Amino acid sequence: MMNKHISKAYNISENELYKTYKLFFNTFSSEQRLKILNLLRGKKRNVSEIIKKTGFEQSAVSHNLKRLKSCGFVVQKIKGKYRYYNLNKKTIKPLMNLIDKHMSKFCIHILRGERR
Repeated sequence: MMNKHISKAYNISENELYKTYKLFFNTFSSEQRLKILNLLRGKKRNVSEIIKKTGFEQSAVSHNLKRLKSCGFVVQKIKGKYRYYNLNKKTIKPLMNLIDKHMSKFCIHILRGERR
């Protein structure tokens, strides 16, 4: 069943709604993007700093930042010749904090092979 609040507020079809969910959750499903997001939780960084901290190729960092920016996960600010990236503090930072709490309570035991 489609969320009627969302469909009315944004005038989208059920098909568009689920494609949007898929886009959102697939953005989170990339290990490289998750590493970049977690790195940006600490402070804003430019591409060179992200490459240095992650060891990823420049093209991979740029590609992932483009996706993260287009989906609103990160914001970009230009200072001189550098582009700095930071988490979206209104939505993504609180969401990641909530996800951390959920994972620590419901998921980490699975990774560790512990029974509940």
